[in-house]
Amino acid sequence: MGMHDTKTLIIANPVAKRGEGARAAYHVRRLLREALGTGAVDEVQTASAGQATFLAAGAVGAYGTVVVVGGDGVIHEVANGLMSLEPGERPALGVVPVGSGNDYARTLGMSENVEEAVAQLLVSKPRLLDVGQVNEEYFVETLSFGLDAAIALGTVERRKTTQKTGRSLYFDVGIDQLLHHLVSYRVQGAFDGQRALDVMAMTFAVQIGPTYGGGFRICPDALPDDGLFDICFAEAPWSVPRAVLVFSRAKKGKHVHARGINFDRASELVLRFDEQLPAQADGEKVEGTDFVITMHERALPVLLP
Repeated sequence: MGMHDTKTLIIANPVAKRGEGARAAYHVRRLLREALGTGAVDEVQTASAGQATFLAAGAVGAYGTVVVVGGDGVIHEVANGLMSLEPGERPALGVVPVGSGNDYARTLGMSENVEEAVAQLLVSKPRLLDVGQVNEEYFVETLSFGLDAAIALGTVERRKTTQKTGRSLYFDVGIDQLLHHLVSYRVQGAFDGQRALDVMAMTFAVQIGPTYGGGFRICPDALPDDGLFDICFAEAPWSVPRAVLVFSRAKKGKHVHARGINFDRASELVLRFDEQLPAQADGEKVEGTDFVITMHERALPVLLP
């Protein structure tokens, strides 16, 4: 069942990408109402962090589709709202990317041009995709710890003082972190309750889709509907020059054969770090030292072109 068969709620972040969200929301509303009818499309613009989660959860019963206009942060909030509903009651998620990184949209194959993205949605059908959970929070694209997360969270602050976005911004923040904050953490745990883990790691990424940081292909072979997390972690110690080299190669996924880079797949992870460290889920801060990470296989209907 596609958008033509259901009522649609647009949830837009008006301040996404330095205010482009408001302009994009206007065009999305206009285009969808032209195609579906004025009464078939409602819109709400978020005014505070976390509001999108409640709006998405409240869509149950009234809407068959929730279209997000914004970046990975508001998509993350909406996904958490939808996942709070019973599996058979979840509206389909549609994405019109207007953000800095747009990694989930990249995984879905959605255009960053607003008119093209709306056209894609109008001919799409929902497909069930995987959703991850870390402790009590859901995520749809990426979960990372250590250096990975410090870079991701650092881009949020850096965006306020620079015109750069996406992969270029992530790269700049990453180089700064590598030069000044190359820290490793002890992580213990297990994959799928069997394969034990006890390493010193600088980075630790748990992916549903292949990219983070605006297109860094950290797990190039990750698929969003295979029921498995793709895991990449870098065992310490590394010299700063080598870390910078491998980080640079990771932009295009060319880090996969570097010594000290480890890959795995699992549907459940239990991780314990020796201290609280930077952690993020879809670009949003996560806190703690102990994490239970579980896979909800093909749990969320998502509109794909």
